[in-house]
Amino acid sequence: MLAPRARRREKDMSIWQRWLHHPESFWARKALFQIHLWAGVVVGLYLVLMSISGSVIVFRNNLERTSPVAVIEWLVDFHANLLSGVVGRFVNGIGSVCLISLCLTGAIIWWPGLSGWRRALTVNWRSRFSRFVWDGHSAVGIWGFFFLLMWGISGFYFAFPEIVNAIFRFFDPAGKVMDQALDWLSMVHFGRFGWFAEMLWAFAGLTLAFLSVSGVFLCCHRMIYKSSPKEIPR
Repeated sequence: MLAPRARRREKDMSIWQRWLHHPESFWARKALFQIHLWAGVVVGLYLVLMSISGSVIVFRNNLERTSPVAVIEWLVDFHANLLSGVVGRFVNGIGSVCLISLCLTGAIIWWPGLSGWRRALTVNWRSRFSRFVWDGHSAVGIWGFFFLLMWGISGFYFAFPEIVNAIFRFFDPAGKVMDQALDWLSMVHFGRFGWFAEMLWAFAGLTLAFLSVSGVFLCCHRMIYKSSPKEIPR
């Protein structure tokens, strides 16, 4: 609870100052918390499967030389189309939209204010388990933000290339930039920049599985203890 003097100071702040110092006071942030929470639960299993399969097929070229090609192609088809052709690719497009939404809402929810942002980038290894999971979910999510957002955007492109091409043509009618950008988007999705990038991409890809599992745990923890967003360990 804020003291009366602190509440008066908060009322005198601009919206931007309030966001910098007291983001928890915004009702929109609380609404985004609910969206982030339940969207993560609904698509949690899907994201775990995409995380694991994507991290494996980063090494597709190497695996095809040492493993049965049919197995690798099955895994690629599962990751790209959920073994269901056009329908599966459409579902992946919806999943990509969900991932983008989770990234953006998660980044907003993560911001703890100027006084706590450094702490929110780390994990206290000696804290109780629920606090450890919360801190880990927050820290891993923000450190991996650009990877996860990139995968969401590139996944959307793979599922709905016509929509993305139309957007690019609006800004680049001649198509000079579009072809290069889309080629780069395809390469960056799988880290096709050498063995070190592939190792990094595979490791980063597994963070999505961690975020999904830890998010479901936090949701269950909240339901069991009937905690409000403020009461979930920060």
